[in-house]
Amino acid sequence: MAHVAEWKKEEVKELKGIIGEYDVIGIVDLMNIPAKQLQEMRKSLKDKAVIRMSKKNLIDLAFEDCNAEKTNIVDLSGHMDGQVALIATEMNPFKLYKILEDSKTSAPAKPGTIAPDDIIVPEGDTGFEPGPFLGELQQVGIPAKIDKGKICVQKETVVVAAGEEVSKQVAATLSRMDINPMEVGIDLKAVYEEGFVYTSDLLAIDEEQTLADVQNAFKNAFNLSVNAAIPTDDTISTIITLAYTRAVNVGVEGAILTSETSEPIIGLAQAKMLAIASAVAGSEGALDDELADKISNVAVAAAPAEEEEVVEEEAEEEAEEEEEDGAVGLGLLF
Repeated sequence: MAHVAEWKKEEVKELKGIIGEYDVIGIVDLMNIPAKQLQEMRKSLKDKAVIRMSKKNLIDLAFEDCNAEKTNIVDLSGHMDGQVALIATEMNPFKLYKILEDSKTSAPAKPGTIAPDDIIVPEGDTGFEPGPFLGELQQVGIPAKIDKGKICVQKETVVVAAGEEVSKQVAATLSRMDINPMEVGIDLKAVYEEGFVYTSDLLAIDEEQTLADVQNAFKNAFNLSVNAAIPTDDTISTIITLAYTRAVNVGVEGAILTSETSEPIIGLAQAKMLAIASAVAGSEGALDDELADKISNVAVAAAPAEEEEVVEEEAEEEAEEEEEDGAVGLGLLF
């Protein structure tokens, strides 16, 4: 049987202790994080999470030994890429992911680094006086010229496409232009909680979209509750108001006299009576003097409103004609 170094046994024991102590265990990649920045990140996570760097095989052993108590935690072993470390916390996985993402900062592109996204040099003034830097820009494929005494980039240019390696010359040029296209931070690969492993793509949530979805779901649920007459604390007042309105409408349409419906029923009957009277007003003797006066008063009252509608229609037509004339005038300019 092969001899196992004592320090490895002790390391696995400590890893198991961390895994057993916390409910949420994650795998993070610390690749390309400067030591100083890593120390600052550790301080920012103090009292929130514990980060423990170790060898992948020792972390694997710790997972295997803890799998009986934390079912499926061995599934984290499939996400150990890069410079691996263990992270342990009591925060829920989504909050942990957000904190780590928010802690990331921009950094210069180093020679040999693979660009995760297109590295773009924007169009415009570089701030440099005419000199050798113009040639440096042109050598890395950035179109530049002298404009008003300054070196200017003529158009936005992709100097390194996503997935390509950053050359030494491009890295130096970007650094001189103070362009920091890389993002440095703790990269959370996967998190274990209560038997489930969540990968980073599941943890990346658009908060604004999620809030909009929740609000839309509430609105749909509210409407369903009201239309199905399912009373809740939020919908009971709306359901009662809607029922009252519908009951009054039924009473009016059915000519059922109550203290609530008598006035609208009488008003509706009078309106129908006046409509019939107006229809037969041309027949001699069809209307008595009182009813004839009411018809004439209604006609006089309605005249200004009709006149206003005609004026509004004419104004709208004139506005449309002016808009069309303006469009033709603009068209003649091109």
